[in-house]
Amino acid sequence: MLIIAGLGNPGSKYSGNRHNIGFMALDAIQRRPGFSPWAKKFKALISEGELAGDKVLLIKPQTYMNLSGEAVGEAMRFYKLGPGNIIAIYDELDLAPGKARIKTAGGHGGHNGIKSLDAHCGKDYRRLRLGIGHPGAKEFVNNHVLGDFDKLDQAWLPQLLDALADNAEMLVKGEDSQLMNKLALAVGSQPDEDEKPKPTPKAPKPAGKSHIHQARGGMKPNIPATGPMADMLKKLFGEKDK
Repeated sequence: MLIIAGLGNPGSKYSGNRHNIGFMALDAIQRRPGFSPWAKKFKALISEGELAGDKVLLIKPQTYMNLSGEAVGEAMRFYKLGPGNIIAIYDELDLAPGKARIKTAGGHGGHNGIKSLDAHCGKDYRRLRLGIGHPGAKEFVNNHVLGDFDKLDQAWLPQLLDALADNAEMLVKGEDSQLMNKLALAVGSQPDEDEKPKPTPKAPKPAGKSHIHQARGGMKPNIPATGPMADMLKKLFGEKDK
């Protein structure tokens, strides 16, 4: 069983915020066939379903971002799971809008929701970070993350969320590079070099001998024995002893 936790703040006031892209991602997955309606449990909204043959619990903590780990930790302990059974989806300031990255464990990067998950669940869970871009200066960060996505964001946001929901089985199966490729293509960007399939390296060709080496080790030079050229060479170098 897997717990997929989307991070955000509850209530209509925050529903369109950049900080709530984790909630938006889970809403997109939950709308796909096979998931139950949202219900209240574990200080959260939960929906049960199945992806790639595995039982999946979608969870949107209703404790506010800073206490997200309370809800996720309670669900993890109820089902007797470990951090390896958790996938967290959340916003990332240090990624360009529409970019996505996934990894297991790591630091919190100043994200209060991740700090809370680390405290309540341990650190060894998978993290899908969805880029919202950085406003450029630290003093603008709070208004940026708690501000709503704007019209320019509509060029990539719906496409990213739909692609994530359409390919959620890849997330469950751990097909991370394939998923990153799907998300990149959905928003019209090229996959990064580390997301592209690596070509099989070709065996190096044997080093060729230089023309000097070939001359030294190959055929003997064709020196004339008679004639004007032979006479000139004899004068220059003298005749060799026989």
